[in-house]
Amino acid sequence: MQFIDKVKLKLKAGNGGNGIVAFKREKYNPLGGPSGGDGGNGGSILFKVDTNKSTLLDLRYAKMIRAEDGENGKGNNMYGASRDDVTVKVPLGTIVRDLDTDEIVADLNSPDAEAIICQGGKGGKGNYHFKSSRNNAPDHCTPGTPGQERNVLVELKLLADVGLVGLPSVGKSTLLSVVSNAKPEIANYPFTTLKPQLGMVKVDDSSFVMADLPGLIEGASEGKGLGHEFLKHIERCRLILHVLDMGREDPINDYEVINEELKRYPGNLETRPQIIVANKMDLDNAEENLKRFREKYPDAEIFETVTLINEGLRPVLYRAKDMLKELPQFPLYDSSKTDTKVVYTYKEPEPFRIFNEGNGIWRVEGERVERLFQSTNFKDEDSILRFSRAMSKMKLDDALREKGCRNGDRVFIQDYSFEFMDEEDEY
Repeated sequence: MQFIDKVKLKLKAGNGGNGIVAFKREKYNPLGGPSGGDGGNGGSILFKVDTNKSTLLDLRYAKMIRAEDGENGKGNNMYGASRDDVTVKVPLGTIVRDLDTDEIVADLNSPDAEAIICQGGKGGKGNYHFKSSRNNAPDHCTPGTPGQERNVLVELKLLADVGLVGLPSVGKSTLLSVVSNAKPEIANYPFTTLKPQLGMVKVDDSSFVMADLPGLIEGASEGKGLGHEFLKHIERCRLILHVLDMGREDPINDYEVINEELKRYPGNLETRPQIIVANKMDLDNAEENLKRFREKYPDAEIFETVTLINEGLRPVLYRAKDMLKELPQFPLYDSSKTDTKVVYTYKEPEPFRIFNEGNGIWRVEGERVERLFQSTNFKDEDSILRFSRAMSKMKLDDALREKGCRNGDRVFIQDYSFEFMDEEDEY
Protein backbone atom coordinates (compact mmCIF):
# COMPACT_ATOMS: atom_id res chain seq x y z
CA MET A 1 0.00 0.00 0.00
CA GLN A 2 1.27 3.43 -0.94
CA PHE A 3 2.36 5.54 2.04
CA ILE A 4 0.80 9.03 1.91
CA ASP A 5 1.43 11.23 4.95
CA LYS A 6 0.50 14.73 3.73
CA VAL A 7 -2.66 15.96 1.98
CA LYS A 8 -4.09 19.43 1.30
CA LEU A 9 -7.88 19.78 1.48
CA LYS A 10 -10.55 22.45 1.19
CA LEU A 11 -13.33 21.94 3.73
CA LYS A 12 -16.77 23.56 3.69
CA ALA A 13 -19.34 22.97 6.42
CA GLY A 14 -23.02 23.24 5.56
CA ASN A 15 -24.88 26.54 5.79
CA GLY A 16 -27.82 26.84 8.15
CA GLY A 17 -31.26 26.77 6.57
CA ASN A 18 -33.32 29.98 6.48
CA GLY A 19 -36.27 30.64 8.73
CA ILE A 20 -39.46 31.60 6.89
CA VAL A 21 -42.43 33.93 7.29
CA ALA A 22 -45.74 32.08 7.37
CA PHE A 23 -49.18 32.48 8.97
CA LYS A 24 -51.79 29.91 9.91
CA ARG A 25 -54.83 30.06 7.65
CA GLU A 26 -57.20 27.31 8.68
CA LYS A 27 -60.93 26.99 8.59
CA TYR A 28 -62.48 28.24 11.82
CA ASN A 29 -59.11 29.74 12.80
CA PRO A 30 -58.78 32.90 10.73
CA LEU A 31 -56.34 34.55 13.13
CA GLY A 32 -53.98 31.61 13.67
CA GLY A 33 -50.97 33.86 13.95
CA PRO A 34 -47.36 33.42 12.81
CA SER A 35 -46.27 29.85 12.03
CA GLY A 36 -42.93 30.18 10.23
CA GLY A 37 -40.54 27.42 11.28
CA ASP A 38 -36.80 27.58 11.89
CA GLY A 39 -34.20 26.43 9.40
CA GLY A 40 -32.14 23.34 10.13
CA ASN A 41 -28.47 23.36 11.10
CA GLY A 42 -25.84 22.68 8.46
CA GLY A 43 -23.60 19.65 8.80
CA SER A 44 -20.20 20.02 10.44
CA ILE A 45 -16.98 18.34 9.31
CA LEU A 46 -15.15 16.35 11.95
CA PHE A 47 -12.03 14.21 11.86
CA LYS A 48 -11.97 10.94 13.80
CA VAL A 49 -9.22 8.40 14.44
CA ASP A 50 -9.54 5.02 12.75
CA THR A 51 -6.94 2.65 14.17
CA ASN A 52 -7.28 0.42 11.09
CA LYS A 53 -5.77 3.13 8.88
CA SER A 54 -2.04 3.72 8.54
CA THR A 55 -1.89 6.21 5.66
CA LEU A 56 -3.80 9.19 4.24
CA LEU A 57 -4.21 7.46 0.88
CA ASP A 58 -8.03 7.72 1.02
CA LEU A 59 -7.78 11.53 1.06
CA ARG A 60 -5.18 11.89 -1.69
CA TYR A 61 -7.68 12.74 -4.44
CA ALA A 62 -10.35 14.34 -2.25
CA LYS A 63 -9.64 17.96 -3.11
CA MET A 64 -12.74 19.23 -1.33
CA ILE A 65 -14.99 17.83 1.39
CA ARG A 66 -18.38 19.49 1.81
CA ALA A 67 -21.21 18.98 4.29
CA GLU A 68 -24.85 19.50 3.34
CA ASP A 69 -26.75 22.72 3.99
CA GLY A 70 -29.61 22.73 6.49
CA GLU A 71 -33.12 22.68 5.11
CA ASN A 72 -35.20 25.86 5.16
CA GLY A 73 -38.03 26.14 7.67
CA LYS A 74 -41.62 25.40 6.71
CA GLY A 75 -45.07 26.62 7.57
CA ASN A 76 -47.14 25.34 10.47
CA ASN A 77 -44.12 25.76 12.79
CA MET A 78 -42.25 22.93 11.04
CA TYR A 79 -38.49 23.06 11.39
CA GLY A 80 -36.23 22.38 8.46
CA ALA A 81 -34.11 19.23 8.69
CA SER A 82 -30.64 19.51 10.19
CA ARG A 83 -27.94 17.72 8.23
CA ASP A 84 -25.65 14.97 9.45
CA ASP A 85 -22.04 15.73 10.15
CA VAL A 86 -19.41 14.49 7.71
CA THR A 87 -16.88 12.25 9.48
CA VAL A 88 -13.41 11.94 7.97
CA LYS A 89 -11.52 8.91 9.28
CA VAL A 90 -7.76 9.33 9.62
CA PRO A 91 -4.89 7.33 11.15
CA LEU A 92 -3.77 7.72 14.72
CA GLY A 93 -1.24 10.56 14.97
CA THR A 94 -2.85 12.86 12.37
CA ILE A 95 -2.46 16.62 12.67
CA VAL A 96 -4.79 19.11 10.95
CA ARG A 97 -3.29 22.54 10.27
CA ASP A 98 -5.11 25.62 8.94
CA LEU A 99 -3.12 26.77 5.92
CA ASP A 100 -4.36 30.38 6.15
CA THR A 101 -3.50 30.98 9.82
CA ASP A 102 -0.85 28.26 10.33
CA GLU A 103 -2.63 27.15 13.51
CA ILE A 104 -2.95 23.51 14.52
CA VAL A 105 -6.68 22.86 14.54
CA ALA A 106 -6.46 19.30 15.85
CA ASP A 107 -3.84 16.82 17.05
CA LEU A 108 -5.49 13.39 16.98
CA ASN A 109 -3.10 11.45 19.17
CA SER A 110 -5.35 9.00 21.01
CA PRO A 111 -7.41 6.06 19.67
CA ASP A 112 -10.75 7.70 20.53
CA ALA A 113 -9.81 11.23 19.45
CA GLU A 114 -12.09 13.30 17.26
CA ALA A 115 -12.33 17.02 16.58
CA ILE A 116 -14.71 19.37 14.78
CA ILE A 117 -12.66 21.07 12.07
CA CYS A 118 -15.44 23.09 10.40
CA GLN A 119 -18.53 24.05 12.37
CA GLY A 120 -21.85 23.90 10.51
CA GLY A 121 -24.02 27.00 10.26
CA LYS A 122 -26.96 27.55 12.59
CA GLY A 123 -30.49 27.58 11.24
CA GLY A 124 -32.32 30.89 10.99
CA LYS A 125 -35.39 31.76 13.05
CA GLY A 126 -38.90 31.73 11.62
CA ASN A 127 -41.34 34.54 12.31
CA TYR A 128 -43.04 32.45 15.03
CA HIS A 129 -40.11 33.37 17.34
CA PHE A 130 -40.71 37.10 17.01
CA LYS A 131 -44.31 37.16 18.18
CA SER A 132 -44.81 39.48 21.15
CA SER A 133 -47.55 41.36 22.94
CA ARG A 134 -46.72 44.42 20.87
CA ASN A 135 -46.41 42.58 17.57
CA ASN A 136 -48.86 39.72 17.09
CA ALA A 137 -48.08 39.31 13.39
CA PRO A 138 -44.31 39.66 12.82
CA ASP A 139 -43.46 39.61 9.14
CA HIS A 140 -39.74 38.97 9.39
CA CYS A 141 -37.41 36.01 9.87
CA THR A 142 -33.63 35.47 9.92
CA PRO A 143 -31.48 33.61 7.41
CA GLY A 144 -29.21 30.76 8.44
CA THR A 145 -25.57 31.48 9.19
CA PRO A 146 -22.88 30.23 6.81
CA GLY A 147 -20.86 27.13 7.62
CA GLN A 148 -17.19 27.48 8.39
CA GLU A 149 -14.63 27.06 5.58
CA ARG A 150 -10.98 26.07 5.90
CA ASN A 151 -8.03 25.25 3.72
CA VAL A 152 -6.16 22.61 5.70
CA LEU A 153 -3.03 20.51 5.58
CA VAL A 154 -3.65 17.02 6.92
CA GLU A 155 -0.37 15.51 8.07
CA LEU A 156 0.42 12.14 9.61
CA LYS A 157 3.07 11.96 12.31
CA LEU A 158 3.46 8.39 13.44
CA LEU A 159 2.86 7.53 17.06
CA ALA A 160 5.86 5.49 18.17
CA ASP A 161 7.59 5.31 21.55
CA VAL A 162 11.03 4.50 20.16
CA GLY A 163 12.53 5.72 16.89
CA LEU A 164 15.47 4.14 15.08
CA VAL A 165 17.80 6.64 13.43
CA GLY A 166 21.09 6.29 11.62
CA LEU A 167 22.75 6.42 8.23
CA PRO A 168 21.49 4.10 5.47
CA SER A 169 22.43 0.41 5.76
CA VAL A 170 23.53 0.47 9.40
CA GLY A 171 21.10 -2.29 10.41
CA LYS A 172 17.93 -0.48 11.56
CA SER A 173 15.54 -2.61 9.51
CA THR A 174 17.27 -5.81 10.61
CA LEU A 175 16.96 -4.72 14.25
CA LEU A 176 13.23 -4.03 13.90
CA SER A 177 12.58 -7.32 12.12
CA VAL A 178 14.37 -9.28 14.86
CA VAL A 179 12.67 -7.67 17.88
CA SER A 180 9.12 -7.33 16.48
CA ASN A 181 6.73 -8.83 13.96
CA ALA A 182 7.40 -6.08 11.42
CA LYS A 183 8.64 -7.13 7.97
CA PRO A 184 10.69 -4.25 6.57
CA GLU A 185 12.61 -4.71 3.34
CA ILE A 186 16.22 -5.68 4.04
CA ALA A 187 18.95 -5.58 1.40
CA ASN A 188 22.61 -4.72 1.01
CA TYR A 189 22.17 -1.31 -0.59
CA PRO A 190 21.25 2.18 0.67
CA PHE A 191 17.66 3.38 1.07
CA THR A 192 16.00 -0.03 1.08
CA THR A 193 13.46 1.50 3.52
CA LEU A 194 11.32 3.96 1.55
CA LYS A 195 8.57 4.46 4.12
CA PRO A 196 8.40 4.32 7.93
CA GLN A 197 7.85 0.87 9.42
CA LEU A 198 6.20 0.23 12.78
CA GLY A 199 6.61 -2.83 14.99
CA MET A 200 5.25 -3.82 18.38
CA VAL A 201 8.07 -4.88 20.72
CA LYS A 202 7.17 -7.08 23.71
CA VAL A 203 9.45 -7.20 26.73
CA ASP A 204 8.17 -9.49 29.48
CA ASP A 205 4.75 -8.14 30.51
CA SER A 206 5.07 -4.75 28.77
CA SER A 207 5.31 -3.57 25.19
CA PHE A 208 6.12 -0.47 23.16
CA VAL A 209 5.99 0.68 19.54
CA MET A 210 9.24 1.01 17.60
CA ALA A 211 9.58 2.89 14.29
CA ASP A 212 12.21 2.22 11.64
CA LEU A 213 12.66 5.45 9.70
CA PRO A 214 14.37 5.80 6.31
CA GLY A 215 18.10 6.42 6.55
CA LEU A 216 19.25 9.97 7.12
CA ILE A 217 22.16 11.60 5.37
CA GLU A 218 24.01 14.86 5.83
CA GLY A 219 21.67 17.68 4.83
CA ALA A 220 18.49 15.70 5.47
CA SER A 221 16.98 18.56 7.50
CA GLU A 222 17.46 20.82 4.44
CA GLY A 223 15.74 18.43 2.04
CA LYS A 224 18.51 16.13 0.85
CA GLY A 225 17.98 12.41 0.43
CA LEU A 226 14.86 10.74 1.82
CA GLY A 227 15.23 11.66 5.46
CA HIS A 228 13.66 15.12 5.24
CA GLU A 229 10.31 13.48 4.44
CA PHE A 230 10.42 11.34 7.55
CA LEU A 231 12.19 13.36 10.25
CA LYS A 232 8.75 14.57 11.31
CA HIS A 233 7.84 11.02 12.33
CA ILE A 234 10.49 11.12 15.07
CA GLU A 235 8.82 14.12 16.72
CA ARG A 236 6.47 12.01 18.83
CA CYS A 237 9.13 9.45 19.85
CA ARG A 238 10.13 9.61 23.49
CA LEU A 239 13.37 7.68 23.01
CA ILE A 240 15.82 7.41 20.12
CA LEU A 241 17.92 4.35 19.36
CA HIS A 242 20.87 5.67 17.41
CA VAL A 243 22.20 2.76 15.35
CA LEU A 244 25.87 2.96 14.30
CA ASP A 245 27.75 0.64 11.97
CA MET A 246 30.99 0.13 13.89
CA GLY A 247 32.56 -1.49 10.85
CA ARG A 248 32.48 1.76 8.89
CA GLU A 249 35.54 3.95 8.44
CA ASP A 250 34.50 6.70 10.86
CA PRO A 251 31.41 5.95 13.01
CA ILE A 252 32.21 8.98 15.20
CA ASN A 253 31.61 11.25 12.23
CA ASP A 254 28.47 9.28 11.33
CA TYR A 255 27.15 9.85 14.85
CA GLU A 256 27.85 13.60 14.72
CA VAL A 257 26.29 14.00 11.26
CA ILE A 258 22.99 12.45 12.36
CA ASN A 259 22.86 14.44 15.61
CA GLU A 260 23.47 17.64 13.69
CA GLU A 261 20.50 16.87 11.43
CA LEU A 262 18.30 16.16 14.45
CA LYS A 263 19.37 19.46 15.97
CA ARG A 264 18.65 21.46 12.81
CA TYR A 265 15.19 19.99 12.29
CA PRO A 266 12.55 22.26 13.96
CA GLY A 267 10.99 19.62 16.18
CA ASN A 268 13.10 19.75 19.36
CA LEU A 269 14.58 16.38 18.42
CA GLU A 270 17.86 17.12 20.15
CA THR A 271 16.02 16.96 23.49
CA ARG A 272 15.21 13.26 23.07
CA PRO A 273 17.31 10.86 25.15
CA GLN A 274 19.41 8.46 23.07
CA ILE A 275 20.71 4.94 23.41
CA ILE A 276 23.69 4.14 21.20
CA VAL A 277 23.41 0.79 19.44
CA ALA A 278 26.95 -0.13 18.36
CA ASN A 279 26.03 -2.60 15.61
CA LYS A 280 28.06 -5.01 13.46
CA MET A 281 30.56 -5.67 16.23
CA ASP A 282 31.63 -8.86 14.42
CA LEU A 283 33.54 -6.84 11.79
CA ASP A 284 37.34 -6.56 11.93
CA ASN A 285 37.74 -2.88 12.86
CA ALA A 286 34.64 -2.63 15.08
CA GLU A 287 36.46 -3.03 18.42
CA GLU A 288 38.97 -0.30 17.60
CA ASN A 289 36.25 2.07 16.40
CA LEU A 290 34.19 1.46 19.53
CA LYS A 291 37.22 2.17 21.72
CA ARG A 292 37.75 5.53 20.00
CA PHE A 293 34.04 6.31 20.30
CA ARG A 294 34.01 5.64 24.06
CA GLU A 295 37.06 7.86 24.52
CA LYS A 296 35.35 10.78 22.78
CA TYR A 297 31.92 10.21 24.33
CA PRO A 298 32.55 8.66 27.74
CA ASP A 299 29.05 9.49 29.05
CA ALA A 300 27.17 7.91 26.15
CA GLU A 301 25.07 4.84 26.94
CA ILE A 302 26.32 2.20 24.48
CA PHE A 303 25.19 -1.35 23.78
CA GLU A 304 27.21 -3.70 21.56
CA THR A 305 25.11 -5.73 19.11
CA VAL A 306 25.12 -7.88 16.02
CA THR A 307 21.51 -7.48 14.90
CA LEU A 308 21.79 -10.01 12.08
CA ILE A 309 22.09 -12.88 14.57
CA ASN A 310 20.11 -11.21 17.41
CA GLU A 311 23.18 -10.81 19.59
CA GLY A 312 23.17 -8.17 22.33
CA LEU A 313 19.65 -6.85 21.62
CA ARG A 314 17.95 -8.08 24.79
CA PRO A 315 19.79 -5.61 27.10
CA VAL A 316 18.86 -2.80 24.67
CA LEU A 317 15.16 -3.66 24.90
CA TYR A 318 15.19 -3.92 28.69
CA ARG A 319 16.93 -0.57 28.97
CA ALA A 320 14.44 1.02 26.55
CA LYS A 321 11.52 -0.41 28.56
CA ASP A 322 12.90 1.01 31.83
CA MET A 323 13.52 4.46 30.31
CA LEU A 324 10.04 4.66 28.77
CA LYS A 325 8.50 4.19 32.21
CA GLU A 326 10.06 7.49 33.28
CA LEU A 327 9.95 9.51 30.06
CA PRO A 328 7.01 11.91 29.55
CA GLN A 329 5.33 12.69 26.25
CA PHE A 330 7.24 15.38 24.40
CA PRO A 331 5.16 18.31 23.08
CA LEU A 332 5.26 18.63 19.31
CA TYR A 333 5.72 22.39 19.54
CA ASP A 334 7.65 24.36 22.11
CA SER A 335 5.69 27.54 22.82
CA SER A 336 8.92 29.34 23.73
CA LYS A 337 10.35 28.73 20.24
CA THR A 338 7.32 29.17 18.01
CA ASP A 339 4.25 31.34 17.68
CA THR A 340 2.19 28.39 16.46
CA LYS A 341 -1.24 28.45 18.08
CA VAL A 342 -2.61 25.06 19.10
CA VAL A 343 -6.37 24.53 19.12
CA TYR A 344 -7.93 21.09 19.59
CA THR A 345 -11.65 21.71 19.08
CA TYR A 346 -13.82 24.30 17.40
CA LYS A 347 -13.43 27.63 19.14
CA GLU A 348 -15.72 30.61 18.81
CA PRO A 349 -13.64 33.31 17.09
CA GLU A 350 -13.19 36.85 18.37
CA PRO A 351 -16.38 38.87 17.71
CA PHE A 352 -14.81 41.63 15.61
CA ARG A 353 -11.67 43.39 14.38
CA ILE A 354 -11.53 47.10 13.56
CA PHE A 355 -9.47 48.64 10.74
CA ASN A 356 -8.93 52.38 10.16
CA GLU A 357 -8.86 52.95 6.39
CA GLY A 358 -8.36 56.73 6.69
CA ASN A 359 -10.49 59.77 5.78
CA GLY A 360 -13.13 58.85 8.35
CA ILE A 361 -13.66 55.36 6.91
CA TRP A 362 -13.64 52.35 9.22
CA ARG A 363 -14.13 48.67 8.51
CA VAL A 364 -15.33 46.03 10.98
CA GLU A 365 -14.58 42.37 10.27
CA GLY A 366 -15.06 39.18 12.23
CA GLU A 367 -16.99 35.94 11.90
CA ARG A 368 -19.43 36.65 14.72
CA VAL A 369 -20.37 40.21 13.72
CA GLU A 370 -20.62 39.17 10.06
CA ARG A 371 -22.95 36.30 10.98
CA LEU A 372 -25.21 38.75 12.80
CA PHE A 373 -25.08 41.12 9.86
CA GLN A 374 -26.03 38.38 7.39
CA SER A 375 -28.94 37.26 9.57
CA THR A 376 -30.46 40.76 9.81
CA ASN A 377 -33.20 42.04 7.53
CA PHE A 378 -32.33 45.74 7.16
CA LYS A 379 -35.71 46.45 5.58
CA ASP A 380 -37.39 45.65 8.88
CA GLU A 381 -37.19 48.13 11.75
CA ASP A 382 -37.36 45.47 14.49
CA SER A 383 -34.49 43.54 12.89
CA ILE A 384 -32.38 46.71 12.77
CA LEU A 385 -33.07 47.39 16.44
CA ARG A 386 -32.05 43.84 17.37
CA PHE A 387 -28.84 44.22 15.37
CA SER A 388 -28.10 47.52 17.12
CA ARG A 389 -28.66 45.97 20.55
CA ALA A 390 -26.40 43.04 19.68
CA MET A 391 -23.63 45.42 18.59
CA SER A 392 -23.99 47.37 21.83
CA LYS A 393 -23.82 44.15 23.83
CA MET A 394 -20.55 43.32 22.06
CA LYS A 395 -19.35 46.84 22.97
CA LEU A 396 -18.55 47.60 19.35
CA ASP A 397 -19.38 51.30 19.89
CA ASP A 398 -16.89 51.52 22.76
CA ALA A 399 -14.20 49.78 20.73
CA LEU A 400 -14.71 52.12 17.76
CA ARG A 401 -14.56 55.13 20.06
CA GLU A 402 -11.31 53.89 21.64
CA LYS A 403 -9.78 53.46 18.18
CA GLY A 404 -10.61 57.10 17.34
CA CYS A 405 -13.88 56.84 15.43
CA ARG A 406 -15.82 60.10 15.62
CA ASN A 407 -19.36 61.33 15.05
CA GLY A 408 -20.20 61.22 11.33
CA ASP A 409 -17.51 58.70 10.33
CA ARG A 410 -18.58 55.84 8.03
CA VAL A 411 -18.34 52.30 9.41
CA PHE A 412 -18.45 49.42 6.90
CA ILE A 413 -19.49 45.85 7.62
CA GLN A 414 -18.99 43.93 4.38
CA ASP A 415 -20.56 46.19 1.70
CA TYR A 416 -22.98 47.99 4.01
CA SER A 417 -22.06 51.30 5.65
CA PHE A 418 -23.36 52.96 8.80
CA GLU A 419 -22.91 56.50 10.07
CA PHE A 420 -21.25 56.46 13.47
CA MET A 421 -23.35 58.43 15.96
CA ASP A 422 -21.30 59.07 19.07
CA GLU A 423 -23.50 60.44 21.84
CA GLU A 424 -20.45 61.58 23.82
CA ASP A 425 -19.50 64.00 21.02
CA GLU A 426 -22.83 65.79 21.38
CA TYR A 427 -21.98 67.14 24.82
